[in-house]
Amino acid sequence: MKLETQCLHEGYTPGNGDTRTLPIYQSTTYTYDSTDHIGALFDLTAPGHMYSRISNPTVDAVEQKIAALEGGVGALCTSSGQAATLIAVLNILNAGDHLVSTGTIYGGTINLLAVTLKRLGIETTFVDADASEEELQKAFQPNTKAVFGETIANPAIAVLDIEKFARLAHKNGVPLIVDNTFATPFLCRPFEYGADIVLHSTTKYMDGHAVQMGGVIVDSGNFDWTNGKFPAFTQPDDSYHGLIYTQSFGKAAYITKARVQLMRDFGACQSAFGAFLLNLGLETLPLRMERHCQNADRVAHFLAQSEKVESVSYPTLEGNPYRELAQKYLPKGSSGVVSFTIRGGRDAAVRFMDSLKLASLVVHVADIRTCALHPASATHRQLTDAQLVAAGINPGLIRLSVGLEHIDDILEDLSQALAKV
Repeated sequence: MKLETQCLHEGYTPGNGDTRTLPIYQSTTYTYDSTDHIGALFDLTAPGHMYSRISNPTVDAVEQKIAALEGGVGALCTSSGQAATLIAVLNILNAGDHLVSTGTIYGGTINLLAVTLKRLGIETTFVDADASEEELQKAFQPNTKAVFGETIANPAIAVLDIEKFARLAHKNGVPLIVDNTFATPFLCRPFEYGADIVLHSTTKYMDGHAVQMGGVIVDSGNFDWTNGKFPAFTQPDDSYHGLIYTQSFGKAAYITKARVQLMRDFGACQSAFGAFLLNLGLETLPLRMERHCQNADRVAHFLAQSEKVESVSYPTLEGNPYRELAQKYLPKGSSGVVSFTIRGGRDAAVRFMDSLKLASLVVHVADIRTCALHPASATHRQLTDAQLVAAGINPGLIRLSVGLEHIDDILEDLSQALAKV
């Protein structure tokens, strides 16, 4: 099936007389006809659901759909995008390990990697994603266990050269983790370019309607966890009677371990109703992404012509440094998020923001409704000036999430707000 069809039909196939739409299995608990069956579930030798913290039929259907959309062997839904990032990383790295990450990533992820995981004994080196492979290689250490980046960086709107980072990661015997939130699998499927693990904040475009928090991790099934660097996958897990993930689950070793070990212990699970709402968003994802991209392209070109705007970051613009990468990795569009810098710095940006009428001022992005954010005052407020610059953030920078309204109405709102700067 093509992706547009997968969005509607993957994950749940009704049988004769079954409900046409995905049912909500709003239950924490499941019943069995024997203690032996329950024992087999806890030994991971029988399929089925033991407890909704681990798995749930509604959530499972959505996980299967997302795995199919990304082209992976399995997926794990989480309670938020941050939870997905945390579990994706901790499923690989332990205290004493090292991570290489691009610097132009979401501020919340920077905090997680640079502050919280550092307290847990995991060090992160942030690198310039546009540096040469020779320069990037210098960031790797003997204890490096993974590489992290975003397909489209939030809020810098920089495009990741996935193949370059996949080559570097694999040269060093480690996996590449890609946050594909802004692109979604409709615009880019990172596994096709060598990425090993993909994650999303499903709160964004996958949901699309700002109604449900969520995240997801997808496993390509392509990375070789038996290369000697990852004993957690190749040595017995005492909490499952000595089970060895690579032996018991093969290509699905990574995503299985994430579920039955980390989700079991951290409990950052998605609810059945949350998965149901996410599925509704996924069903219209292709249509929405097409319109988001069309509107954002118009907005970017409009802003680029304004004398009140110092610069605009959107990959379809002439002269944008990521235009060539976008044509390679994002041929169908570059998402609905545009970053631009107002002349006059922080004060001018605040005046523009406070003058908007149609666009909402929210701490959110990737919504069907146009919304705006001044990162230096909000999501990235906690970063130092040096970190702001590394993340591509200027005090006058505004992140505009272009919605599905008529383009004329969006442009009119931007015009009247710019007139007041």
